[in-house]
Amino acid sequence: MAKKGLLLCVCQGTCPSFQGMNIFEVLNTIRRGKLVDFVAIHPQLCADDGDEFLKALMANKEIDKLFVAGCDPRMQQKMFKDAFKEVGFDPSRHFAVDIRNMKTEEAVHAIEELIKQSLA
Repeated sequence: MAKKGLLLCVCQGTCPSFQGMNIFEVLNTIRRGKLVDFVAIHPQLCADDGDEFLKALMANKEIDKLFVAGCDPRMQQKMFKDAFKEVGFDPSRHFAVDIRNMKTEEAVHAIEELIKQSLA
């Protein structure tokens, strides 16, 4: 059964660009809305342990779509391509949205729109 997941990357939790949102409320709102099958948070996916996390997660071949809310989508594509390649995850199934400098409600809306667009 194909699954959809949301990862929230928060730049170590210390970046000023995430201070205006409650990251847990963002995840809980998306989770409660049942737009995805799972949610997770990682402090810094662009770090070496972020690659290891992505490889371990994406080794699950049931994951059909991965939504990542964090930094610039182009940066995400560049940063995650090696991890995706290593486990055979098609990068076209990675959907990214930049949520930096947003309030909680704005981030939720941006993520919901990304998910809805991917389903269209």
